[in-house]
Amino acid sequence: MAIEGLRNAVEVKDGFVTVKDKNAVRTMMDGLIYNAVFEPDDEKRKALFILIKEIAKACGAVPSSIQGLYEEMGRNYPGFTVPAMNIRGLTYDAAKAVFRKALEMKAGAMIFEIARSEIGYTKQRPLEYATVVLAAAVKEGYEGPVFIQGDHFQLVRKNYLGDPAAETNYVRGLITEAIEAEFYNIDIDSSTLVDLDKPTVKEQQGPNFEKTAELAAHVRQVQPSGINVSIGGEIGEIGSKNSNPEELKAYLDGFNETFKGTKGLSKLSVQTGTSHGGVVLPDGSLAKVKIDFDTLRVLSDMARKEYGLSGCVQHGASTLPDEAFHMFPQTGTSEVHLATGFQNIIYDSSHLPRGFRNEVYDFIKKEYAKEKKENQTEEQFIYSTRKKGFGPIKKQWWDLPSDVKGPIMKELEDKFGLLFSELKVGNTVDIVKKTVKPVAVKKEVKSGLLGI
Repeated sequence: MAIEGLRNAVEVKDGFVTVKDKNAVRTMMDGLIYNAVFEPDDEKRKALFILIKEIAKACGAVPSSIQGLYEEMGRNYPGFTVPAMNIRGLTYDAAKAVFRKALEMKAGAMIFEIARSEIGYTKQRPLEYATVVLAAAVKEGYEGPVFIQGDHFQLVRKNYLGDPAAETNYVRGLITEAIEAEFYNIDIDSSTLVDLDKPTVKEQQGPNFEKTAELAAHVRQVQPSGINVSIGGEIGEIGSKNSNPEELKAYLDGFNETFKGTKGLSKLSVQTGTSHGGVVLPDGSLAKVKIDFDTLRVLSDMARKEYGLSGCVQHGASTLPDEAFHMFPQTGTSEVHLATGFQNIIYDSSHLPRGFRNEVYDFIKKEYAKEKKENQTEEQFIYSTRKKGFGPIKKQWWDLPSDVKGPIMKELEDKFGLLFSELKVGNTVDIVKKTVKPVAVKKEVKSGLLGI
């Protein structure tokens, strides 16, 4: 058990952690995080996660809010777009690949995120996700702020219409859980409540900005002392019509009138023609996406100049062609969300054994057969559903041999490098250091339970 070797490298005194030997901790981290993720006892697993997070903070990898950087962006756009990366599977290995590339390129402005829906189907609760990312930082020797984000903390329209209080309370609880797990960046998505049947744009956006303001107030109530969580809002549900200046103004004016806290939103997600995961054709290939970069430019400029936000956020971008990404910094986009493209690299890699891939696909076809739509080909069904192949058989993914995972991670690392380059986040360590002052929130470690 990896935990036993920690006794010489880590001291736990009065519930708090001191690291005596960083190199020894780095050497043990692969085994330590594996044991934590697959520990069958809930209490012990939670205690292990907290221990690892405290070790990470003691090693200099500190969960942080990107608020300070985004406030600087609102004053003076620095010419780069922050990548926000949703890691659905092989999370520890993929996060290590991100940190390796970040260290090589001196990138500090990057976000690890997971959406409400992904928390469910990848079976990664916030505490696990945050811990795995921080463990990867320790393993690779990354020190500095680590930005972990709740993506699309969304009010599901059908649930909300059925029982508004229950759905609101669910999201409120998820926010509390995430902030306790040290997600200090939260994207509230109540764009699902926009009512286009109302006569004016302000009335259409009303349910959206009112609910965002209510949930933002909850964020401010539960955030730790000394930390201002970065909060994002959203005006157009991804996959529907493109956003426009009138909607942005109606939403932000309405939010500012409704929200009673001191710090409001730091950014705003808009719709510009993409969809999550891309549009899959009958043969399983992806349709080309035409993204409206003019909308991004106009709305980001307006969000900064008139409201002091960092700019606008682009969702559903990871399946765009590589040559499109340089446009995000050119249009002043503050953040871009990337998910399915990383999943596709893993599944489509020639290094993933065909037998294992087929095993995952057979599992999907059996477990999620009811989700197959009448007009879907099998290729379309597999493409749209294979994101659900990571969670239930997580251990089989983690147990893939290093000669399989290594080459796949090299492919991912190359992709991260391309994105960091095109989004201009190389050499952002200094601006992050200047604008973000990490606050290490101490969590008590139950040393007796862990035997150290």
